Amino acid sequence: MPDTNPDETATDEKDTPSVETKVEPTDDLVTTKHTLTLKRRKLAYTAQTGRLVLRKEVVTDGKSEGHQAKAEVFVTSYTLDDTESGTRPVTFAFNGGPGSASVWLHMGLLGPRRVLSGDVDDPVAPPYGLTDNQETLLAHSDLVFIDPVSTGYSRAVDGEKAKEYHGFTADIESIGEVIRLWVSREQRWLSPKFLAGESYGTLRAAGLASHLQERHGMYLNGLLLISSVLDLGTLRFTEGNDLPYSLYVPTYAAIAHYHGLHGDRPLDDVLADAEDFAAKELPWALARGARLSTQDRAEAVATLASLTGLSESYVDRVNLRIEHVRYFTELLRDKGLTVGRMDGRFTTWEPDGGREHMSDDPSISRIIGAYTGGLNHYVRAELGYENDLPYEILSTDVFKAWSYSDFEGRSVSSVDSLASAMRANPHLRVHVAFGHYDGATPYFASEHVLARLQIPEELRENIDTAYYPAGHMMYVHEESRVRQAKDLAKFIKAASGK
Repeated sequence: MPDTNPDETATDEKDTPSVETKVEPTDDLVTTKHTLTLKRRKLAYTAQTGRLVLRKEVVTDGKSEGHQAKAEVFVTSYTLDDTESGTRPVTFAFNGGPGSASVWLHMGLLGPRRVLSGDVDDPVAPPYGLTDNQETLLAHSDLVFIDPVSTGYSRAVDGEKAKEYHGFTADIESIGEVIRLWVSREQRWLSPKFLAGESYGTLRAAGLASHLQERHGMYLNGLLLISSVLDLGTLRFTEGNDLPYSLYVPTYAAIAHYHGLHGDRPLDDVLADAEDFAAKELPWALARGARLSTQDRAEAVATLASLTGLSESYVDRVNLRIEHVRYFTELLRDKGLTVGRMDGRFTTWEPDGGREHMSDDPSISRIIGAYTGGLNHYVRAELGYENDLPYEILSTDVFKAWSYSDFEGRSVSSVDSLASAMRANPHLRVHVAFGHYDGATPYFASEHVLARLQIPEELRENIDTAYYPAGHMMYVHEESRVRQAKDLAKFIKAASGK
């Protein structure tokens, strides 16, 4: 055995494997200054964008393990300069899905810059563009746009599970914590506060109103519910649930009218007939089932076919129960077209004329490119924020994995939460915006829910509504966008006591 040289067996320090030190996540907010010239005034404002670290107090067996980072949530805020920021209104906005980023409300309606996406009659070709938003809500309220975990640039931190945030309660708690952090850090507890949600975001907003009151003692001034759905049972075509088959009929009638299937009848007249039938005769006919007489059935089939623009043969074959995606696929089948679910004004070619479910929703595919390109350019070139992650505008993975375990055995609903929040805070006002051609969250279903809200009669004055000749994202329609901006500004002023 050869002699061993101690110097040869010693390990050099630089060769010792290093132990990886976990990098603690930190906020990566970027601040920029901007000006926007409106018709009558010049707005100087500060934009701040980036990811806030969400932390959670972890206690195991009664022992504190610290305030641990769990997720990073992408937020973009706009605050007006040279104002009494402590008392200026602030609106927290988010979209729905679940699985959607806030880009739609951010760059379609509320923010200081907006996407040029075009509309049904004037589509914009790539590479699209941005313009100043002359109707921005920033003129009346500071704005904070929030992307829930796994949307936008928001992610769970390393070692944490994103699915922990993909559920009704967890989602509300995480968004509520973002709002609490922002309000506290910006010293805005005495500002009038609003939530603006679209689609599933309205379900979230109603739940948040109650959560913020009960968990943090944070009372709001108002909710802006755009394309509202507060009870998923009103639009889910599940076995034994006949409600959606009636509540969708006025929307079907509106879409049929738009595509010329009601001749020269005014839309209001068509909707009045559809609403009356959907509220009275159709629910009765569906409830009768096999007890419905041959004559009553024939009359119901004829009326429903006339209102919806479908053939009597089709209505009869589906047993008076018209499912919404099947409707969008069927309505213009003889022309080789399908109509949009989000906005029934849009059409596209259907390559398979025998399909039951359309292969594409043109009301999404015709505009999502403009919003994706606009956001990705804007956040880097104008707001100065850089991140190599893909900006997730619509995540189908999140949508498919979303948990409603809180509602096992009952309908997914935040109706009781909204009613509770309004009863506890009688100053809470609610604005609800509807699109007549919205096939995702039909207006008549939302009216049905609001009419059953368990609040005293005097609080019903706190709810106002607005209707637009457009779809789910009604601001895609220019005339509707301008009018809606005015409606929201008016609501913010009134609910702020200004």
